[in-house]
Amino acid sequence: MDTSEHYIDFLRSRISELLTQRGISEHRLSLELGKGGSYIRAITNGLALPSVKELFNIIDYFEISPSEFFEGLDDTGSMRNELRAKLREMDDESLEKVATFIRWIEK
Repeated sequence: MDTSEHYIDFLRSRISELLTQRGISEHRLSLELGKGGSYIRAITNGLALPSVKELFNIIDYFEISPSEFFEGLDDTGSMRNELRAKLREMDDESLEKVATFIRWIEK
């Protein structure tokens, strides 16, 4: 797989991941972005790509920064990426426990 295909696959899977995490349908996101109901489905199924402007609208919709959206892009399969994925799934109480543990390790 060449580099651009890797980036495109990441983009599609990241949007799918965020939809799943937030419990939002592709149809709902499409409509909330002011697009036709199948807009996001076309992206996640590999039929289309968003423009840069629309990608930033998608990122903004999820209330994350571009750097958060692209976390793990270059280190798939690494321990850091695996931990990032687990942290994204945790609620605030669990994140506080992890933060306490990390502060303890750093002492």
